[in-house]
Amino acid sequence: MGVTEPGDGGQVEDRKPVSDEAGSAFAPVGFALGIDGDASVTSEFAIPAGLDVPAAEAEAQTTSEFALPEGLAPPEGVPDEHEGSAFSVPRTYSARHAPVAFTPAGGIPAVSLTKDVPWQDRMRTMLRMPVAERPAPESPTVRVEGESGPAVPRVLDLTLRIGELLLAGGEGAEDVEAAMFAVCRSYGLDRCEPTVTFTQLSVTYQPSLVDDPVTASRIVRRRATDYTRLAAVFRLVDDLSDPESAISLEEAYRRLAEMRRNRHPYPGWTLTLASGLLAGAASVLVGGGVVVFVAAALGAMLGDRLAWLCSGRGLPEFYQFLVAAMPPAAIGVALTVAHVDVEASAVITGGLFALLPGRALVAGVQDGLTGFYITASARLLEVMYLFVGIVVGVLLVLYFGVKLGAELHPDAALGSADRPLLQLGASMLLSLTFALLLQQERSTVLAVTLNGGVAWAVYGAMHDAGGISPVASTAVAAGLVGLFGQLLSRYRFASALPYTTAAIGPLLPGSATYFGLLGFAQNDVDAGLVSLTKAAALAMAIAIGVNLGSEMFRLFLPGAARAGRKAAKRTRGF
Repeated sequence: MGVTEPGDGGQVEDRKPVSDEAGSAFAPVGFALGIDGDASVTSEFAIPAGLDVPAAEAEAQTTSEFALPEGLAPPEGVPDEHEGSAFSVPRTYSARHAPVAFTPAGGIPAVSLTKDVPWQDRMRTMLRMPVAERPAPESPTVRVEGESGPAVPRVLDLTLRIGELLLAGGEGAEDVEAAMFAVCRSYGLDRCEPTVTFTQLSVTYQPSLVDDPVTASRIVRRRATDYTRLAAVFRLVDDLSDPESAISLEEAYRRLAEMRRNRHPYPGWTLTLASGLLAGAASVLVGGGVVVFVAAALGAMLGDRLAWLCSGRGLPEFYQFLVAAMPPAAIGVALTVAHVDVEASAVITGGLFALLPGRALVAGVQDGLTGFYITASARLLEVMYLFVGIVVGVLLVLYFGVKLGAELHPDAALGSADRPLLQLGASMLLSLTFALLLQQERSTVLAVTLNGGVAWAVYGAMHDAGGISPVASTAVAAGLVGLFGQLLSRYRFASALPYTTAAIGPLLPGSATYFGLLGFAQNDVDAGLVSLTKAAALAMAIAIGVNLGSEMFRLFLPGAARAGRKAAKRTRGF
């Protein structure tokens, strides 16, 4: 309000607050003196008299980009309240007024899992589904005594221990995940997600979307090839998945402890003898005779003992393979320097057959084909290190042998197409001894021996008699190995590894590997690269053929079409 002070006609006009454009908040609109002729003194920022200026608008406030636009009212029945965390339901959402969900034109297919199909395929099918689309379990097949539900931490621990034994035994990552999921599901933990890498296992269980997840992990530090233990683990998982058998956690832990305590089925001297017989049989496959058989067997057994000595000293596997590869090569070079009329190249090739890591190669390629790229990369890198160790050991011996005047000819071990029956017997002996080295059960040795003989017969018929490329012949023979291996494993509800790994022994590229190394030792780099490239192609043909044979059997498995088996998980796809 205006303030008037008394005086000699002096008058002070009202002081009004003005905007920032007019200077101070209390700048006078006008200050006039009533003295004759005196000019009115005003501020330079004052608004002239008679000028009508609209009031300034208030400064716009910053709002969220997710704020409801002005003029758009929220749906009825939704309270006007502030949104909370990022996981809270938006205030504009209402289940009653939710938009219509998208439904494919063909509808949502019903999931039907045939119970007659082995648990591996049923669990693999559910693992390839999104969590929301997996069928809920009917009722847990096993319960913990004295409790209303499963003890989640103990079930997860049992799952990890079973997965550890499978992964350490050489099982593929997809089959390990399927086994872990089967164990969790048998105890009622259906919302679980197992994860497998080359050295670590983890499993996460979340009861519902609003509950906190429980995660457990385990590191795989030691690996041991024991297919007898692998078969026992598969039987345990099969019993847990069977709805007619109720195995408690205590019983499962007891059986798992027995598997760990059990010794290997074959003693050390049997493994050493089997290694020698394997090298001798391989030398016969590439054209060797009786003397070559004995020489290759002695070299492989000596290399096996040296490898065991290095293992006991704690040396890495790289040096173990390096040392094991040297005795067969040294014996072959010594026979050549002594001018003994034998195929020295066959002696060295036979020693390589006993060392080539075919099992790890097949597992690595299988993991890559099924979408486990990290685990596949780690397995293939392990194969590369072991192969480089073999290469270094053989090259050292061959280099000194060439310097000593040893005349090794690459064509000396290729005259082997005129002894089909002898080669067939040698291939079966090679598969038999390979199965002993893998610590297989005695009940599976005969089957894998016959499977190896069939593989070599198919390869010989296609390559030697038909003149087909060795890579294509190897791929077809390996495909039959995978097909028959899956058939036998499904018949016995066991792993396919005991029926396939030893059977691919006769197909391993031992001679191509030796010829490549010999080319490098003789300064013929071009010929060496050609032979090593051929060896790599044969190795990939074996791995892809075994996997393709297994997939073909699963494709035509009874009930597989009704189960709606999806493709392997991939980082990208269709």
